[in-house]
Amino acid sequence: MASDLDKPRGFSIIGRAEAVAFLAPKPVGMIPGIGQAGVARLAQAGFRSIGDLAAAEVETLYRTIGKDGPRLRNLARGIDPRQVTVEHEAKTVSTETTLDVDLAAFEELEPILWRLCEKTSKRLKAQELAGRTITLKLKTHDFHIVTRATRLPEPTQLAARLFAAGRDLLKRECTGLRYRLIGIGASDFSDPADADRGDLADTQTPRLKAVEGALDAVRARFGDAAIGKGLSLRDRRRPASSETTSSNRSPAEDPDA
Repeated sequence: MASDLDKPRGFSIIGRAEAVAFLAPKPVGMIPGIGQAGVARLAQAGFRSIGDLAAAEVETLYRTIGKDGPRLRNLARGIDPRQVTVEHEAKTVSTETTLDVDLAAFEELEPILWRLCEKTSKRLKAQELAGRTITLKLKTHDFHIVTRATRLPEPTQLAARLFAAGRDLLKRECTGLRYRLIGIGASDFSDPADADRGDLADTQTPRLKAVEGALDAVRARFGDAAIGKGLSLRDRRRPASSETTSSNRSPAEDPDA
């Protein structure tokens, strides 16, 4: 929660002494792990804020949401004994950003998605991973998490292929809701040697791979800002936490843009 407060440029710490007061007025949907169904069920029982959960009797929560009730009550009180561990095999490689301004229009979110795909692609290549399942993550203005996934016919490391899959998922979710966070990730990993090979019916993927390889070589020598695709420059005036730019055609449609 603290990491979401002042993105993209801020830094926040929630101290133990102030945790309860800080959490109390926030909606229950801010607690990690509570989805839309859980929010609706808690609201029906009268629990709309985190403070409502913190003040609830354990027995009441058992009746409302079952065995998970005591854990959520502890989280609402700022109590979480779990240790943070970072040494584990990667299950997902992803990049996400919280926006300075909530956005609803596909045209505004599309260039941000492209920049995230570039960063996720860079991480996949650095970790020598290729993912087959592509997942789009969105957080609405009222903190509801939306995830949508699609499975590719072969694994990929390419930003253009991540973007093509994520763009289709994003377009379906741009129905008027305002989003404060967007992310893209890859999972279901394979050996990079099996990725982006194409076949007789898919001659574009090897071409995309060659183009991205050339771009990567330029960036490795001269820096990430040395070269980029047009979409990443769309509407730099938009105050969002990702870089943005302008192109009439997306990289998925025109890999040489």
